Amino acid sequence: MRYEERAKLAGVKALVLVAIVVSSPVLLVAGSPIRRRYLRHVYRDDGPSVLDKERDWVSAHYFVVTNPVLGWLCRPTEVLAPLLSRRGRSRSDLPL
Repeated sequence: MRYEERAKLAGVKALVLVAIVVSSPVLLVAGSPIRRRYLRHVYRDDGPSVLDKERDWVSAHYFVVTNPVLGWLCRPTEVLAPLLSRRGRSRSDLPL
């Protein structure tokens, strides 16, 4: 891999991290549905591949999907979503 290609990859990684940090307040409040919808869009059937080893090509989506900061910021809503969905049901509707 040439130096220019490595510099581009490092730039994309840095920009993805900056975008995630800038959007962190939104991700903390509604991160789980946003992340789920984004993953559904990226991995749809007719979508382009995120990683293509044959052509030695990596999509910017790969860096977003594999970024651990995105997972950490979406974790609070992933934990709260099941609790809030059960809150509206009565006790007789809950499984034993």
